[in-house]
Amino acid sequence: MSSQSFGAPLSLAGPRVIAIANQKGGVGKTTTAINLATALAATQQKVLIIDMDPQGNASTGLGIPANKRKVNTYEILMGDRKARDGVIATDIPGLSVIPAGVDLAGAELELVHEKGREFRLRMALEGELDGFDYVLVDCPPALGLLTLNALVAAHAVMVPLQCEFFALEGISHLTKTIERVRKAFNPGLVIQGIVLTMFDRRNNLSDMVAADVRDYFGAKVYKTVIPRNVRVSEAPSHGKPVLLYDLKCAGSQAYLHLAGELIKREGGLAA
Repeated sequence: MSSQSFGAPLSLAGPRVIAIANQKGGVGKTTTAINLATALAATQQKVLIIDMDPQGNASTGLGIPANKRKVNTYEILMGDRKARDGVIATDIPGLSVIPAGVDLAGAELELVHEKGREFRLRMALEGELDGFDYVLVDCPPALGLLTLNALVAAHAVMVPLQCEFFALEGISHLTKTIERVRKAFNPGLVIQGIVLTMFDRRNNLSDMVAADVRDYFGAKVYKTVIPRNVRVSEAPSHGKPVLLYDLKCAGSQAYLHLAGELIKREGGLAA
């Protein structure tokens, strides 16, 4: 199947669609999606998070309870509802979310034999994103059909990478997947950037991993590093991004810097 089989080529005129992906769990994907989106909204950007993880942690972390998720990404992927029907405004000005529900877990099995299954999200988003500047897609911790849909629908991929021993080994699988998606379905897909997360300054291993990742990926690695921070860990249990929970903590300040870097990179791409 070629990239021309389903859906139009990705529009460059609308919002920038960025998939936040890493097949490893616990690396900070959802934390990055929530807090980066909040930081972007604080700079007057209109931001939409699409929760593609059946666990729905991005939805919960933005204070959207399960009983408020009338339309979720499952129904949108299955073609039962339009993407606009699922958009919920959060308490953060400028930030909205399309939530996930538990039924999303069955989507991979239900779609596996469907024609054009890789293009479901891209087709669902066509003409539905007017008014947004950035769309961040929070992917599940797997390289399955849900993540594939996100990669096919995205202009770029942001990769959160935990500062741990096996970090580079894991990311090699993701970069191979991105290359396959680029060749088969989405020729314009690029790695937007790699974000080092859970950095512990007291641990020499964090410095070693960060140095290795920068040596390997060069300028693709953001200068901003997200530190291991108690306040970042606490914030989701209160249904808030850390920037609302504790603006002055190191984690909040890091995500504000990351948003600034992202906007600068995107400006460079547009120039």
